[in-house]
Amino acid sequence: MMHKILILVTLIMAVVTSPAVADFNTDVSISWGGGRAKIEPGGQVLTLTLDQFSGSGFESKNSYLYARFDMQLKLVPGNSAGTVTTFFLTSQGPGHDEIDFEFLGNSSGQPYTVHTNIYVQGVGNREQQFRLWFNPTESFHTYTILWNPQRIMYMVDNIPIRVFNNNANQGIPFPTKQPMKMLASLWNADDWATQGGRVKTDWTMAPFTATYRNYNAQGCVVNGTWNSCGGNMNSMPWQTQGLDSNGRNRIRWVQEKYMIYNYCTDYKRFPQGLPKECKLPRF
Repeated sequence: MMHKILILVTLIMAVVTSPAVADFNTDVSISWGGGRAKIEPGGQVLTLTLDQFSGSGFESKNSYLYARFDMQLKLVPGNSAGTVTTFFLTSQGPGHDEIDFEFLGNSSGQPYTVHTNIYVQGVGNREQQFRLWFNPTESFHTYTILWNPQRIMYMVDNIPIRVFNNNANQGIPFPTKQPMKMLASLWNADDWATQGGRVKTDWTMAPFTATYRNYNAQGCVVNGTWNSCGGNMNSMPWQTQGLDSNGRNRIRWVQEKYMIYNYCTDYKRFPQGLPKECKLPRF
C-alpha cells in the first residue's frame, strides 16, 4: 500500500512541477517576414524561411525579468553560408540589454559557428564562439538561455557551454532591471557571418529553412509594474540554478575542445587591458 502511495505522490509532483511546453499559437507573435514564418498545426513547431527577398522572425508575447528559455532547433541544412539563425533575448529601446545565441551558417560540410554575446545597457563586446560536437542540421537539439539574478548560462542539450556571473558588486555590468522578450529569426548576413564575409549566400539554394520546436519559457512575466514572481525569487529551480561539480567538468570539456573564440583572451582587441570579468574565476 505504501509503495502505491509513493507512486501516486510522485506522479502528482511530476504533474505539478513539470512545466507545460508552450504553444507557438498563443505564446509568440510572428514579427516579420511576410508569410515566411509558419506555425505548424498543433502549435509545437514553427518554421522560418529565408529567400533573396527577405528573412523572417518571431517574438514572445510576454516580457520577462529573469527566466529560463528552452528551444529545440534544427538548423538550415546543406550550404547555409551567409545565413544566421538566432534565438536570443532583448529589451527595448536605447541602452538595451541582450543575450544572444546566433548560429552562423557555412559551406556544405563545414561546421556551424555558435556565436554568443551579452549586451548590458547597449554595450556588448563579450563574444564567445563555439563549434558543436554534432551536426545541428540532422536532428533537433535543445538550446537554453538561463538568466537569473546570479548568472547567465548558455546550455546545449543541458550541457553548459558558457557562464557569465553577476559581479555587479565589483563594477561589472549585469542585466538586472530591463525586462526582455525572446526573439528568433533567420536572415541574410553574408557581409560578415561566414568567414568574415568572404563566403557569400548561394541564392540558388534558397529558400533556406530553420525549424523551431517545443519552446518553453519558465520565468517572471512582467506587465507594466506587475511581476509574476513577486517577492518570491527562490520558488523554482531555475531561479538559483548554477554549476555543480558535474556542470563544471562539462563546461571545461566544451571550452577546451570546442571554443574557437574568447574575448577574454583577445589581447590585441583590448590593448589597454582585458575587461574586469576576464580576471575573475571562470566558473
